[in-house]
Amino acid sequence: MAKLKVAEVITRLDWSGSPEIVRIISTYLQRDEFEVTVIVGLTRYPTAKTKDFLFEFADRIIVLPYLKRDISPFEDLRAFFSLCNIFSKKKFDIVHTHTAKAGALGRLAAFFCRVPVVIHTPHGHNFYGYFGRVLSACIIQVERLLSLCTTKLIALTELERSDYVTCKVAPESKIALIYQGLELDRYIPTQERTLKLKEEFGIGEGRKIIGMVGRLESVKGPRYFIEAAALVLKQAGDKPVFLMVGEGSLRNELKEQVEKLGLRPSFVFTGWREDNLELISILDILVAPSLNEAVGMVLIESQALGVPVIATRVGGIPEVVREAVTGILVEPACADALARAITELLEDEARRCRMGQAGKEWVSGRFKARNMVEAISRLYEHEFAKKTKSGN
Repeated sequence: MAKLKVAEVITRLDWSGSPEIVRIISTYLQRDEFEVTVIVGLTRYPTAKTKDFLFEFADRIIVLPYLKRDISPFEDLRAFFSLCNIFSKKKFDIVHTHTAKAGALGRLAAFFCRVPVVIHTPHGHNFYGYFGRVLSACIIQVERLLSLCTTKLIALTELERSDYVTCKVAPESKIALIYQGLELDRYIPTQERTLKLKEEFGIGEGRKIIGMVGRLESVKGPRYFIEAAALVLKQAGDKPVFLMVGEGSLRNELKEQVEKLGLRPSFVFTGWREDNLELISILDILVAPSLNEAVGMVLIESQALGVPVIATRVGGIPEVVREAVTGILVEPACADALARAITELLEDEARRCRMGQAGKEWVSGRFKARNMVEAISRLYEHEFAKKTKSGN
């Protein structure tokens, strides 16, 4: 049997959940069954694993500089025609697009080039939490039209699948639920590395560390993390350290907020880092104050490392964090609720330990890379076989 030719299309392979999924799919798919090509825009912040992947996979990666996350009509048009050219020449059996922009351009190009199977993983959606009501309604309408060019949608959570059905973007029969998988056994923290990291950031032994790890953008709720930190520090006896790991357009604005609130002695901005798993491992509590979140890769990683979580009750988070078992969930956009939860866990070490251990047990069998790739592999084969049998 000939190998199935698959194209994985995404705007970037920077550090975040969706690029990790693309890397894992491309790495783990059986080479004797699939011939995978990755089509990607420019990558600015690759992780160490992604750098290795880009090197090892170099002959199967096509870089399109015009394929970008931000909307730019001229460059988007160039990216669309470039994708059409590639799809026409390569004759892929399956095109699998990831995230909104690559999903729109990639699915349209695949449709025009008559690619047999077109699969899209939204990695969340923009139906609410990102934009106002009018723009959100327009996005839903666009997704309904794009659904007509799509063989199958992959939802990463039950809520995501439900939202697509409720918003009438696609019928339930067109949506496959496949949980995100990560390489959870790749990192084991060492005491030596922990001490070096604390020394790097000037964190004295014995001080508790509360961290937020993610893009510094409004949808991730970093302002609420800072406001919560101010409230916690007002009443905490032993002053904890607040670590903000990541990069984004709000960085300068957030630094100004920290200065105005007088939090500088207890606040550290690390910027973008390659050693995020190591940084998560030194935390006593991880906070995810997102306004919307598809899954939250960092939440899975945190629990795998035994770090209890405080997160907002939005998107797919309640399916990733077991409320009151592996973490505490609060309402979004509420610094007071975040502060209360942080204070509760800071004052109860036994509870933190129980939640940390429960987190390890919870994610170990549920979010494995192999499980995800096997499910996607079966989906590829099933949809292509069905398309071939129907003769369409």
